[in-house]
Amino acid sequence: MIVTVMIFVACTASFMLRVHMSINLLAMIQPIASNNSVITTNSSSVISSDQGLFNETFSTDDNSIVPTLAVPDYGPRYDWKQSIQSHILGAYFYGYLLTSLPAGPLAERYGPQRLVGYSFLLCAIFTALFPLLAAINVWFVIAGRFMIGVLSGFVYPTLHNVISRWIPPNEKSKAVACIAGGSTFGTVITWPFAGLLTEHFGWVYAFYVPALLSAVVGIIWFWLIADSPSEHKTITKEERDLIEASFGNTVSKTKAKPPLGKVVTSLPFAALVLSHYSSFWGLNFFVTQAPKFINEVLGFNLTNAGFLSSLPYLARMFSGFFFGYIGDTLRRKEVMTVTALRKSFIVFSHFLPGAFLIALPFIGEDPIITVSCIIACLGFNGASTITNLVNAQDLSPNFAATLYGMMNFLATTAGFLAPMAVAFFTMEKNTMNEWKYVFLLTAGFYIVSGIMFILFGSGKVQKWNEVAEQPPAKATEPEILSVKL
Repeated sequence: MIVTVMIFVACTASFMLRVHMSINLLAMIQPIASNNSVITTNSSSVISSDQGLFNETFSTDDNSIVPTLAVPDYGPRYDWKQSIQSHILGAYFYGYLLTSLPAGPLAERYGPQRLVGYSFLLCAIFTALFPLLAAINVWFVIAGRFMIGVLSGFVYPTLHNVISRWIPPNEKSKAVACIAGGSTFGTVITWPFAGLLTEHFGWVYAFYVPALLSAVVGIIWFWLIADSPSEHKTITKEERDLIEASFGNTVSKTKAKPPLGKVVTSLPFAALVLSHYSSFWGLNFFVTQAPKFINEVLGFNLTNAGFLSSLPYLARMFSGFFFGYIGDTLRRKEVMTVTALRKSFIVFSHFLPGAFLIALPFIGEDPIITVSCIIACLGFNGASTITNLVNAQDLSPNFAATLYGMMNFLATTAGFLAPMAVAFFTMEKNTMNEWKYVFLLTAGFYIVSGIMFILFGSGKVQKWNEVAEQPPAKATEPEILSVKL
């Protein structure tokens, strides 16, 4: 139970460190007026408007009053252009890509406790330094975000190693749901949390407080989590024996290098990678592009109803726990084989989201219906907690972290490619007719990868999971010497 809670907390804190910068930037940069001049706060008075507070300034031509947006005093502001802002936000993902691939083998080789614990502690230091880095030079800010991405890249593959070592097979779906749920929860709470800190205390505290929370999570992680049950100092013998017995002979205590050649040529793993990539593509598309579609095509301003934009995230989080509970219950009662369980729920995690996306452009342009479709898509995709998100644990408990690291590395590229696809289709026009192809492309990913998983996917432990146990060293008997007298 403690391990599951710490997985949820770690994912929440990790995503808080990932997304808070996008909110903090709004208070750190100089706002630009429509005539490309920097807006200042040196005004004679402030008048109210439906869209916020305005300063009264006077035109030099006819002395008419021209209202300009008032700039709240949240702390120092910097004249960082849009291109610089994109570098700041993108630096995290470049660093994340760098370590998400080797994170799995490192966790399996050296244990998950130190990788996750030191990641949070070092992230806390870099996050707390951001106000100083911003005052020195913007490129120090970019370097800081890159380093946080590098450190955060270790977290998710390593958490899968924790699950493979600590969580019994019939409880793994709920543990994986904690990874997805913690990520979603971290996203939902960070936006209002960072905004409240900025409005009441200034943007520097929107760095200091997350840094403090990251440090606390790192300390608690070192205190409560060990690399394996056999290394935990306070676990009872009964608990340790129960956990280790649940794995049977699928989890080895011998550290070994993952058989990468056999992994990349495995059809079940290839089917898993495709299903995971399409799921991540769809999630990234909904998170980053759906609000743009609703705002620019449907004319619905989600910024005035922020809670509405969080509903798809919340739907996926709660459905993830729901489907995870169902999956573990079915596996515990042995209603069906693990392979049948994974393949049957692909209908919910992939086929139904694809169906909603195909229908979306043709059911009208009503924003409420559109948002409802998006909520339904992400809600059903929550079934990923018992399909692609947990399947690496089925195929290879010994190398689950390596498998997830490889999957996560490839899937992260969707974070760059999905916006590029939207830009390609909407290059000349930005109407429902152009977006229709974006929706159909994403639906195609869902459905084709779902079909491939049904054809080639598996829930069985693969032969390449086996690790040759090292025989214990034989005690050498003393040599008896005969001496002639």
